[in-house]
Amino acid sequence: MKNSFKTILTSAVLLLSLNSCKKESLNVLPTNDVTESVVYATPAGYKQELVRLYANYALTSPSGSDNSDVGGLNAGFADFLRLFWTSQELTTDEAICNWGDTGIPELDNSTWSTDNQFLRGLYSRSISQITLVNEYLRQSTPEQLASRNITGADATNVLRYRAEARFLRAFQYWVLLDAFGNPPFLTENDLIGKVNPKQTTRAALFAYVESELKAIEGDLADARTNEYGRADKGADWALLARLYLNAQVYTGTAKYTEAITYSSKVIASSYTLKPNYKDLFLADNNINNTENILTINYDGVNGTNYGGTTFLINAMVYTAPDAAGMVSTAYGVPNGGWAGNRTRQNLPALFPDPNGTLDKRGIFAGTKAVIDAIDAPNDGLKVTKFKNITSTNTTPPSLNGTFSSLDFALFRLAEQYLIYGEAVARGGSGGNAALALTYVNALRFRAYGNTSGNVSAAALTTDFYLDERGRELYWEGHRRTDLVRYGKFTGSTYLWPFKGGVKAGTSVPAYRNLYPIPNADLIANPNLVQNPGY
Repeated sequence: MKNSFKTILTSAVLLLSLNSCKKESLNVLPTNDVTESVVYATPAGYKQELVRLYANYALTSPSGSDNSDVGGLNAGFADFLRLFWTSQELTTDEAICNWGDTGIPELDNSTWSTDNQFLRGLYSRSISQITLVNEYLRQSTPEQLASRNITGADATNVLRYRAEARFLRAFQYWVLLDAFGNPPFLTENDLIGKVNPKQTTRAALFAYVESELKAIEGDLADARTNEYGRADKGADWALLARLYLNAQVYTGTAKYTEAITYSSKVIASSYTLKPNYKDLFLADNNINNTENILTINYDGVNGTNYGGTTFLINAMVYTAPDAAGMVSTAYGVPNGGWAGNRTRQNLPALFPDPNGTLDKRGIFAGTKAVIDAIDAPNDGLKVTKFKNITSTNTTPPSLNGTFSSLDFALFRLAEQYLIYGEAVARGGSGGNAALALTYVNALRFRAYGNTSGNVSAAALTTDFYLDERGRELYWEGHRRTDLVRYGKFTGSTYLWPFKGGVKAGTSVPAYRNLYPIPNADLIANPNLVQNPGY
Protein backbone atom coordinates (compact mmCIF):
# COMPACT_ATOMS: atom_id res chain seq x y z
CA MET A 1 0.00 0.00 0.00
CA LYS A 2 2.98 2.29 0.47
CA ASN A 3 3.44 2.95 -3.22
CA SER A 4 -0.24 3.77 -3.77
CA PHE A 5 -0.30 6.17 -0.86
CA LYS A 6 2.96 7.75 -2.01
CA THR A 7 1.36 8.24 -5.42
CA ILE A 8 -1.49 10.04 -3.70
CA LEU A 9 1.02 12.11 -1.74
CA THR A 10 2.77 13.05 -4.96
CA SER A 11 -0.49 14.29 -6.44
CA ALA A 12 -0.93 16.30 -3.28
CA VAL A 13 2.16 18.30 -4.19
CA LEU A 14 0.25 19.72 -7.16
CA LEU A 15 -2.76 20.32 -4.97
CA LEU A 16 -0.62 22.13 -2.44
CA SER A 17 0.80 24.35 -5.15
CA LEU A 18 -2.74 25.55 -5.79
CA ASN A 19 -3.62 26.00 -2.13
CA SER A 20 -0.41 27.33 -0.65
CA CYS A 21 -0.38 30.05 1.93
CA LYS A 22 1.86 30.82 4.87
CA LYS A 23 0.05 29.94 8.10
CA GLU A 24 2.17 30.52 11.16
CA SER A 25 -0.61 31.81 13.38
CA LEU A 26 -3.55 29.77 14.57
CA ASN A 27 -6.04 32.39 13.43
CA VAL A 28 -4.88 33.12 9.88
CA LEU A 29 -7.66 33.44 7.33
CA PRO A 30 -7.42 31.03 4.39
CA THR A 31 -6.20 32.80 1.25
CA ASN A 32 -6.32 29.90 -1.18
CA ASP A 33 -6.74 30.55 -4.87
CA VAL A 34 -8.91 27.47 -5.23
CA THR A 35 -12.10 28.15 -3.33
CA GLU A 36 -13.44 25.79 -0.73
CA SER A 37 -16.54 25.17 -2.83
CA VAL A 38 -14.35 23.63 -5.52
CA VAL A 39 -11.89 21.78 -3.30
CA TYR A 40 -14.60 20.19 -1.16
CA ALA A 41 -17.23 19.70 -3.85
CA THR A 42 -16.71 15.93 -4.10
CA PRO A 43 -15.78 13.02 -1.81
CA ALA A 44 -12.50 12.78 -3.70
CA GLY A 45 -11.76 16.37 -2.72
CA TYR A 46 -12.01 15.46 0.95
CA LYS A 47 -9.58 12.58 0.46
CA GLN A 48 -7.19 14.85 -1.41
CA GLU A 49 -7.30 17.45 1.33
CA LEU A 50 -6.64 14.74 3.92
CA VAL A 51 -3.58 13.74 1.93
CA ARG A 52 -2.54 17.38 2.05
CA LEU A 53 -2.50 17.18 5.85
CA TYR A 54 -0.21 14.15 5.74
CA ALA A 55 1.94 15.68 3.00
CA ASN A 56 2.72 18.65 5.21
CA TYR A 57 4.61 16.30 7.51
CA ALA A 58 6.92 15.34 4.65
CA LEU A 59 7.22 18.59 2.65
CA THR A 60 8.44 22.10 3.38
CA SER A 61 6.46 23.74 0.59
CA PRO A 62 4.39 22.86 -2.48
CA SER A 63 6.83 24.95 -4.49
CA GLY A 64 9.74 22.56 -4.12
CA SER A 65 12.59 21.81 -1.76
CA ASP A 66 14.05 25.32 -2.01
CA ASN A 67 10.93 26.93 -0.54
CA SER A 68 9.34 27.00 2.90
CA ASP A 69 5.84 27.59 4.20
CA VAL A 70 7.38 28.65 7.52
CA GLY A 71 8.36 32.30 7.21
CA GLY A 72 11.78 33.48 8.34
CA LEU A 73 13.38 30.05 8.12
CA ASN A 74 15.68 28.60 5.48
CA ALA A 75 13.79 25.99 3.47
CA GLY A 76 16.44 23.40 4.21
CA PHE A 77 15.66 23.67 7.92
CA ALA A 78 11.87 23.89 7.67
CA ASP A 79 10.83 20.22 7.45
CA PHE A 80 8.86 19.00 10.47
CA LEU A 81 11.03 15.97 11.21
CA ARG A 82 14.27 17.92 10.89
CA LEU A 83 13.02 20.55 13.34
CA PHE A 84 11.57 17.96 15.72
CA TRP A 85 14.72 15.82 15.60
CA THR A 86 16.96 18.82 16.18
CA SER A 87 15.00 19.85 19.27
CA GLN A 88 14.88 16.30 20.64
CA GLU A 89 18.44 15.17 19.94
CA LEU A 90 20.97 18.01 19.56
CA THR A 91 20.19 19.27 23.05
CA THR A 92 20.92 15.88 24.64
CA ASP A 93 23.63 13.33 25.34
CA GLU A 94 22.98 11.56 22.02
CA ALA A 95 23.96 14.07 19.35
CA ILE A 96 26.00 17.14 18.53
CA CYS A 97 26.51 19.10 15.30
CA ASN A 98 29.62 20.96 14.15
CA TRP A 99 27.81 23.34 11.81
CA GLY A 100 27.96 27.03 12.60
CA ASP A 101 24.47 27.93 11.38
CA THR A 102 22.82 30.44 13.67
CA GLY A 103 21.16 28.60 16.52
CA ILE A 104 22.95 25.25 16.26
CA PRO A 105 25.82 26.10 18.65
CA GLU A 106 23.18 27.23 21.18
CA LEU A 107 21.51 23.83 20.99
CA ASP A 108 24.83 21.99 21.22
CA ASN A 109 25.68 23.93 24.38
CA SER A 110 22.23 24.05 26.06
CA THR A 111 22.22 27.85 25.80
CA TRP A 112 19.34 28.46 23.39
CA SER A 113 17.64 31.85 23.39
CA THR A 114 14.06 32.95 22.82
CA ASP A 115 15.00 33.72 19.21
CA ASN A 116 16.54 30.35 18.34
CA GLN A 117 15.47 29.78 14.75
CA PHE A 118 15.14 26.00 15.04
CA LEU A 119 12.91 26.16 18.10
CA ARG A 120 10.90 28.95 16.49
CA GLY A 121 10.65 26.81 13.38
CA LEU A 122 9.30 23.80 15.26
CA TYR A 123 6.76 25.96 17.05
CA SER A 124 5.65 27.56 13.78
CA ARG A 125 5.55 24.28 11.88
CA SER A 126 3.36 22.64 14.53
CA ILE A 127 1.00 25.61 14.58
CA SER A 128 0.84 25.54 10.78
CA GLN A 129 -0.17 21.88 10.84
CA ILE A 130 -2.83 22.58 13.47
CA THR A 131 -4.22 25.47 11.43
CA LEU A 132 -4.64 23.28 8.37
CA VAL A 133 -6.49 20.64 10.39
CA ASN A 134 -8.79 23.23 11.94
CA GLU A 135 -9.86 24.39 8.49
CA TYR A 136 -10.34 20.82 7.28
CA LEU A 137 -12.63 20.12 10.22
CA ARG A 138 -14.65 23.27 9.56
CA GLN A 139 -15.24 22.08 6.01
CA SER A 140 -16.17 18.49 6.89
CA THR A 141 -18.97 18.86 9.43
CA PRO A 142 -22.20 16.91 8.83
CA GLU A 143 -23.85 20.18 7.85
CA GLN A 144 -21.18 20.95 5.26
CA LEU A 145 -21.40 17.44 3.84
CA ALA A 146 -25.18 17.65 3.57
CA SER A 147 -24.97 21.01 1.82
CA ARG A 148 -22.67 19.41 -0.76
CA ASN A 149 -24.85 16.32 -1.19
CA ILE A 150 -22.20 14.01 0.23
CA THR A 151 -24.11 11.19 1.90
CA GLY A 152 -24.07 7.47 2.65
CA ALA A 153 -20.77 5.62 2.35
CA ASP A 154 -19.02 8.79 1.16
CA ALA A 155 -20.06 10.63 4.32
CA THR A 156 -18.91 7.67 6.42
CA ASN A 157 -15.50 7.83 4.76
CA VAL A 158 -15.23 11.53 5.52
CA LEU A 159 -16.02 10.77 9.18
CA ARG A 160 -12.93 8.57 9.23
CA TYR A 161 -10.90 11.27 7.47
CA ARG A 162 -11.98 13.70 10.20
CA ALA A 163 -10.78 11.30 12.88
CA GLU A 164 -7.39 11.03 11.18
CA ALA A 165 -7.17 14.80 10.88
CA ARG A 166 -7.94 15.15 14.58
CA PHE A 167 -5.20 12.63 15.33
CA LEU A 168 -2.69 14.65 13.31
CA ARG A 169 -3.72 17.77 15.23
CA ALA A 170 -3.49 15.94 18.56
CA PHE A 171 0.02 14.81 17.66
CA GLN A 172 1.11 18.38 16.92
CA TYR A 173 -0.49 19.62 20.13
CA TRP A 174 1.47 16.89 21.92
CA VAL A 175 4.66 18.24 20.32
CA LEU A 176 3.83 21.73 21.64
CA LEU A 177 2.81 20.31 25.03
CA ASP A 178 6.07 18.43 25.39
CA ALA A 179 8.44 21.09 24.08
CA PHE A 180 6.82 24.44 24.92
CA GLY A 181 4.24 23.58 27.56
CA ASN A 182 1.88 26.52 27.24
CA PRO A 183 1.23 27.40 23.58
CA PRO A 184 -1.64 29.37 22.05
CA PHE A 185 -4.71 27.23 21.51
CA LEU A 186 -7.53 27.19 18.96
CA THR A 187 -9.73 24.53 17.42
CA GLU A 188 -12.16 24.48 14.52
CA ASN A 189 -14.82 25.91 16.84
CA ASP A 190 -13.02 29.23 17.24
CA LEU A 191 -13.58 32.14 14.92
CA ILE A 192 -10.83 32.84 12.44
CA GLY A 193 -9.57 36.26 11.58
CA LYS A 194 -7.65 38.96 13.35
CA VAL A 195 -8.18 37.65 16.87
CA ASN A 196 -5.21 36.69 18.99
CA PRO A 197 -5.46 33.12 20.32
CA LYS A 198 -5.54 32.65 24.07
CA GLN A 199 -2.73 30.78 25.78
CA THR A 200 -3.49 27.39 27.29
CA THR A 201 -1.82 25.73 30.28
CA ARG A 202 0.18 22.54 30.13
CA ALA A 203 -2.32 20.63 32.27
CA ALA A 204 -5.26 21.83 30.18
CA LEU A 205 -3.52 20.92 26.95
CA PHE A 206 -2.73 17.46 28.31
CA ALA A 207 -6.42 16.97 29.11
CA TYR A 208 -7.39 18.16 25.64
CA VAL A 209 -4.99 15.83 23.81
CA GLU A 210 -6.10 12.94 26.00
CA SER A 211 -9.78 13.64 25.35
CA GLU A 212 -9.29 14.03 21.60
CA LEU A 213 -7.45 10.74 21.27
CA LYS A 214 -10.13 8.93 23.23
CA ALA A 215 -12.94 10.60 21.31
CA ILE A 216 -11.66 9.57 17.88
CA GLU A 217 -10.67 6.01 18.74
CA GLY A 218 -13.94 4.47 17.55
CA ASP A 219 -13.87 6.33 14.22
CA LEU A 220 -10.34 5.29 13.26
CA ALA A 221 -9.54 2.18 11.25
CA ASP A 222 -8.60 -0.88 13.25
CA ALA A 223 -4.89 -1.34 13.90
CA ARG A 224 -2.97 -2.21 10.73
CA THR A 225 -6.01 -2.02 8.44
CA ASN A 226 -5.55 1.50 7.08
CA GLU A 227 -3.35 2.51 4.17
CA TYR A 228 0.34 2.53 5.04
CA GLY A 229 1.31 5.90 6.47
CA ARG A 230 -2.19 6.76 7.70
CA ALA A 231 -3.24 6.85 11.35
CA ASP A 232 -5.35 4.07 12.83
CA LYS A 233 -6.29 2.83 16.30
CA GLY A 234 -2.74 1.57 16.82
CA ALA A 235 -1.30 5.05 16.35
CA ASP A 236 -3.98 6.49 18.63
CA TRP A 237 -3.14 4.04 21.42
CA ALA A 238 0.60 4.52 20.91
CA LEU A 239 0.33 8.29 21.38
CA LEU A 240 -1.89 7.82 24.43
CA ALA A 241 0.68 5.44 25.95
CA ARG A 242 3.45 7.99 25.34
CA LEU A 243 1.29 10.79 26.74
CA TYR A 244 0.53 8.84 29.91
CA LEU A 245 4.15 7.79 30.45
CA ASN A 246 5.03 11.50 30.66
CA ALA A 247 1.92 12.64 32.55
CA GLN A 248 3.90 13.28 35.75
CA VAL A 249 5.97 15.85 33.87
CA TYR A 250 3.02 17.39 32.05
CA THR A 251 0.51 17.60 34.91
CA GLY A 252 2.18 16.63 38.19
CA THR A 253 0.05 13.48 38.38
CA ALA A 254 1.44 10.09 37.36
CA LYS A 255 -0.60 7.92 34.99
CA TYR A 256 1.55 4.82 34.69
CA THR A 257 -1.46 2.52 34.96
CA GLU A 258 -2.94 4.18 31.90
CA ALA A 259 0.41 3.88 30.10
CA ILE A 260 0.27 0.14 30.73
CA THR A 261 -3.33 -0.03 29.49
CA TYR A 262 -2.66 1.66 26.17
CA SER A 263 0.73 0.14 25.43
CA SER A 264 -0.93 -3.22 26.08
CA LYS A 265 -3.60 -2.40 23.49
CA VAL A 266 -0.89 -1.82 20.90
CA ILE A 267 1.04 -4.92 21.89
CA ALA A 268 -2.11 -7.07 21.74
CA SER A 269 -2.72 -5.98 18.15
CA SER A 270 -1.05 -7.63 15.16
CA TYR A 271 2.25 -5.75 15.37
CA THR A 272 5.43 -7.82 15.55
CA LEU A 273 9.12 -7.01 15.79
CA LYS A 274 10.99 -6.89 12.50
CA PRO A 275 13.55 -9.71 12.76
CA ASN A 276 16.56 -7.60 11.78
CA TYR A 277 16.98 -4.28 13.61
CA LYS A 278 18.98 -2.74 10.77
CA ASP A 279 16.16 -3.36 8.28
CA LEU A 280 14.01 -0.85 10.17
CA PHE A 281 16.17 1.94 8.78
CA LEU A 282 16.56 0.94 5.14
CA ALA A 283 14.78 2.38 2.12
CA ASP A 284 12.39 -0.57 1.79
CA ASN A 285 11.38 -0.47 5.45
CA ASN A 286 7.76 -0.51 4.31
CA ILE A 287 8.02 -4.09 3.07
CA ASN A 288 7.13 -6.96 5.40
CA ASN A 289 7.34 -4.59 8.34
CA THR A 290 4.71 -5.09 11.01
CA GLU A 291 6.69 -3.20 13.66
CA ASN A 292 6.09 0.34 12.45
CA ILE A 293 2.81 1.78 13.69
CA LEU A 294 2.82 5.15 11.91
CA THR A 295 5.39 6.56 9.53
CA ILE A 296 6.21 9.76 7.71
CA ASN A 297 6.60 8.62 4.11
CA TYR A 298 9.39 10.08 1.99
CA ASP A 299 10.04 9.84 -1.73
CA GLY A 300 13.47 10.62 -3.12
CA VAL A 301 12.09 11.72 -6.49
CA ASN A 302 8.59 13.10 -5.93
CA GLY A 303 8.04 15.59 -3.13
CA THR A 304 11.61 16.09 -1.92
CA ASN A 305 12.99 18.33 0.80
CA TYR A 306 16.26 18.76 2.67
CA GLY A 307 14.85 17.54 5.96
CA GLY A 308 13.38 14.21 6.95
CA THR A 309 15.51 11.15 6.38
CA THR A 310 17.39 13.02 3.65
CA PHE A 311 18.77 15.15 6.48
CA LEU A 312 19.45 12.21 8.81
CA ILE A 313 21.52 10.44 6.15
CA ASN A 314 23.34 13.35 4.51
CA ALA A 315 24.20 15.04 7.80
CA MET A 316 26.38 12.12 8.86
CA VAL A 317 28.43 11.46 5.72
CA TYR A 318 30.76 13.21 3.29
CA THR A 319 30.68 12.85 -0.49
CA ALA A 320 34.32 11.72 -0.38
CA PRO A 321 35.55 9.14 2.14
CA ASP A 322 36.14 10.60 5.60
CA ALA A 323 38.60 9.45 8.25
CA ALA A 324 36.33 6.50 9.04
CA GLY A 325 36.07 5.53 5.37
CA MET A 326 32.43 6.60 5.14
CA VAL A 327 31.27 7.80 1.75
CA SER A 328 27.84 9.03 0.70
CA THR A 329 27.46 6.47 -2.11
CA ALA A 330 27.33 3.66 0.45
CA TYR A 331 24.34 5.33 2.07
CA GLY A 332 22.30 5.84 -1.10
CA VAL A 333 22.97 9.56 -1.57
CA PRO A 334 25.92 9.53 -4.02
CA ASN A 335 25.88 13.27 -4.66
CA GLY A 336 24.97 14.23 -1.12
CA GLY A 337 27.04 14.17 2.03
CA TRP A 338 26.97 17.25 4.25
CA ALA A 339 28.47 15.75 7.42
CA GLY A 340 28.05 17.56 10.75
CA ASN A 341 26.07 15.31 13.11
CA ARG A 342 27.87 12.94 15.47
CA THR A 343 27.31 11.28 18.81
CA ARG A 344 28.46 12.54 22.15
CA GLN A 345 30.46 9.83 23.89
CA ASN A 346 27.59 8.95 26.26
CA LEU A 347 25.63 7.21 23.51
CA PRO A 348 28.19 4.62 22.31
CA ALA A 349 29.08 4.03 25.98
CA LEU A 350 25.63 2.45 26.41
CA PHE A 351 26.73 -0.47 24.22
CA PRO A 352 29.19 -3.27 25.05
CA ASP A 353 31.17 -2.10 22.01
CA PRO A 354 30.50 0.62 19.42
CA ASN A 355 31.01 -1.72 16.47
CA GLY A 356 27.84 -3.74 16.93
CA THR A 357 29.76 -6.97 17.43
CA LEU A 358 27.57 -8.03 20.37
CA ASP A 359 24.60 -5.69 20.49
CA LYS A 360 23.88 -5.15 16.81
CA ARG A 361 21.85 -2.02 17.51
CA GLY A 362 25.14 -0.18 17.97
CA ILE A 363 25.60 1.10 14.43
CA PHE A 364 28.41 3.64 14.53
CA ALA A 365 31.45 4.66 12.50
CA GLY A 366 34.58 6.52 13.50
CA THR A 367 37.62 6.03 15.67
CA LYS A 368 37.30 8.72 18.34
CA ALA A 369 34.24 8.72 20.59
CA VAL A 370 35.45 11.64 22.71
CA ILE A 371 34.70 15.17 21.51
CA ASP A 372 37.46 17.58 22.44
CA ALA A 373 36.18 20.32 20.15
CA ILE A 374 32.73 20.62 18.59
CA ASP A 375 34.15 21.88 15.30
CA ALA A 376 36.62 18.98 14.97
CA PRO A 377 35.00 16.87 12.23
CA ASN A 378 36.48 13.56 13.37
CA ASP A 379 35.65 13.95 17.05
CA GLY A 380 32.65 11.84 18.01
CA LEU A 381 31.26 8.78 16.27
CA LYS A 382 28.74 8.91 13.46
CA VAL A 383 25.39 7.13 13.65
CA THR A 384 25.07 5.08 10.49
CA LYS A 385 21.81 3.19 10.97
CA PHE A 386 19.83 5.30 8.46
CA LYS A 387 20.48 4.36 4.83
CA ASN A 388 18.80 5.11 1.51
CA ILE A 389 19.70 1.56 0.51
CA THR A 390 17.29 -1.38 0.36
CA SER A 391 17.67 -4.69 2.17
CA THR A 392 18.78 -6.18 -1.17
CA ASN A 393 21.59 -3.60 -1.34
CA THR A 394 20.13 -1.49 -4.13
CA THR A 395 19.84 2.28 -4.24
CA PRO A 396 16.34 3.56 -5.04
CA PRO A 397 15.88 6.43 -7.51
CA SER A 398 17.03 9.69 -5.97
CA LEU A 399 16.66 13.18 -7.42
CA ASN A 400 20.15 14.57 -7.98
CA GLY A 401 21.52 11.63 -5.99
CA THR A 402 20.73 13.48 -2.76
CA PHE A 403 17.22 12.69 -1.55
CA SER A 404 16.02 9.73 0.50
CA SER A 405 13.05 7.36 0.19
CA LEU A 406 13.54 5.95 3.69
CA ASP A 407 10.38 6.33 5.77
CA PHE A 408 10.59 7.48 9.39
CA ALA A 409 8.63 5.75 12.14
CA LEU A 410 6.86 8.14 14.50
CA PHE A 411 5.76 5.09 16.49
CA ARG A 412 6.93 1.48 16.46
CA LEU A 413 6.24 -1.58 18.59
CA ALA A 414 9.61 -1.57 20.37
CA GLU A 415 8.77 1.75 22.03
CA GLN A 416 5.52 0.28 23.34
CA TYR A 417 7.40 -2.66 24.89
CA LEU A 418 9.61 -0.18 26.71
CA ILE A 419 6.71 2.04 27.78
CA TYR A 420 5.01 -1.01 29.27
CA GLY A 421 8.12 -2.06 31.16
CA GLU A 422 8.99 1.38 32.50
CA ALA A 423 5.41 1.98 33.62
CA VAL A 424 5.45 -1.35 35.49
CA ALA A 425 8.79 -0.45 37.09
CA ARG A 426 7.34 2.89 38.20
CA GLY A 427 4.45 1.21 39.99
CA GLY A 428 1.65 1.22 37.44
CA SER A 429 -1.13 -1.32 37.89
CA GLY A 430 -2.46 -3.83 35.40
CA GLY A 431 0.90 -5.12 34.18
CA ASN A 432 3.45 -7.52 35.55
CA ALA A 433 7.21 -7.70 35.75
CA ALA A 434 7.40 -11.13 34.12
CA LEU A 435 5.73 -9.87 30.96
CA ALA A 436 7.89 -6.75 31.00
CA LEU A 437 10.95 -9.00 31.13
CA THR A 438 9.64 -10.98 28.16
CA TYR A 439 9.29 -7.79 26.13
CA VAL A 440 12.75 -6.49 27.04
CA ASN A 441 14.42 -9.79 26.23
CA ALA A 442 12.59 -9.96 22.90
CA LEU A 443 14.33 -6.71 21.97
CA ARG A 444 17.66 -7.94 23.28
CA PHE A 445 17.37 -11.31 21.55
CA ARG A 446 16.90 -9.46 18.27
CA ALA A 447 19.86 -7.22 19.11
CA TYR A 448 22.25 -10.04 20.02
CA GLY A 449 20.89 -12.76 17.75
CA ASN A 450 20.71 -15.15 20.71
CA THR A 451 20.00 -15.17 24.45
CA SER A 452 23.47 -13.97 25.48
CA GLY A 453 22.17 -10.43 25.93
CA ASN A 454 19.12 -11.39 27.95
CA VAL A 455 18.74 -9.83 31.39
CA SER A 456 17.11 -10.99 34.62
CA ALA A 457 14.09 -9.48 36.35
CA ALA A 458 16.40 -7.87 38.90
CA ALA A 459 17.94 -5.74 36.15
CA LEU A 460 14.66 -4.02 35.28
CA THR A 461 15.12 -0.81 37.24
CA THR A 462 13.86 2.51 35.99
CA ASP A 463 17.45 3.50 35.15
CA PHE A 464 17.79 0.35 33.07
CA TYR A 465 14.84 1.46 30.97
CA LEU A 466 16.41 4.85 30.26
CA ASP A 467 19.56 3.13 29.04
CA GLU A 468 17.62 0.53 27.06
CA ARG A 469 15.59 3.25 25.38
CA GLY A 470 18.91 4.82 24.43
CA ARG A 471 20.10 1.57 22.90
CA GLU A 472 16.86 0.80 21.06
CA LEU A 473 15.52 4.23 20.07
CA TYR A 474 18.59 6.47 19.69
CA TRP A 475 18.35 9.25 17.11
CA GLU A 476 14.62 8.58 16.64
CA GLY A 477 13.46 11.75 18.39
CA HIS A 478 12.85 10.50 21.94
CA ARG A 479 15.87 11.49 24.01
CA ARG A 480 15.03 14.96 25.31
CA THR A 481 11.59 13.80 26.46
CA ASP A 482 13.17 10.79 28.17
CA LEU A 483 15.83 12.83 29.97
CA VAL A 484 13.24 15.34 31.19
CA ARG A 485 11.09 12.50 32.54
CA TYR A 486 14.09 11.13 34.42
CA GLY A 487 15.11 14.52 35.81
CA LYS A 488 18.42 14.42 33.94
CA PHE A 489 17.96 16.92 31.11
CA THR A 490 18.81 19.85 33.37
CA GLY A 491 20.68 20.04 36.67
CA SER A 492 24.03 18.39 37.37
CA THR A 493 23.14 14.81 38.35
CA TYR A 494 23.84 13.67 34.80
CA LEU A 495 26.34 15.38 32.52
CA TRP A 496 27.48 15.05 28.94
CA PRO A 497 30.13 16.87 26.90
CA PHE A 498 29.28 20.54 26.36
CA LYS A 499 26.09 20.41 28.40
CA GLY A 500 25.83 23.95 29.70
CA GLY A 501 28.58 25.12 27.34
CA VAL A 502 31.44 23.43 29.22
CA LYS A 503 33.53 20.66 27.68
CA ALA A 504 33.10 18.36 30.68
CA GLY A 505 29.47 19.36 31.09
CA THR A 506 27.93 21.43 33.84
CA SER A 507 24.59 22.11 35.48
CA VAL A 508 21.78 23.60 33.41
CA PRO A 509 18.95 25.50 35.15
CA ALA A 510 15.65 23.63 35.50
CA TYR A 511 13.65 26.18 33.52
CA ARG A 512 15.29 24.79 30.37
CA ASN A 513 13.19 21.64 30.69
CA LEU A 514 10.78 23.68 28.57
CA TYR A 515 11.70 25.59 25.45
CA PRO A 516 10.76 29.29 25.24
CA ILE A 517 7.76 30.68 23.44
CA PRO A 518 9.38 32.41 20.43
CA ASN A 519 9.93 36.08 21.06
CA ALA A 520 8.30 37.05 17.75
CA ASP A 521 5.04 35.39 18.81
CA LEU A 522 5.12 37.13 22.19
CA ILE A 523 5.39 40.49 20.43
CA ALA A 524 2.60 39.65 17.98
CA ASN A 525 0.19 38.21 20.54
CA PRO A 526 -0.26 40.08 23.85
CA ASN A 527 -2.21 37.12 25.26
CA LEU A 528 0.97 35.08 25.52
CA VAL A 529 3.25 34.94 28.56
CA GLN A 530 6.80 33.63 28.32
CA ASN A 531 7.74 30.41 30.08
CA PRO A 532 9.48 31.12 33.41
CA GLY A 533 13.22 31.74 33.30
CA TYR A 534 13.47 33.14 29.78
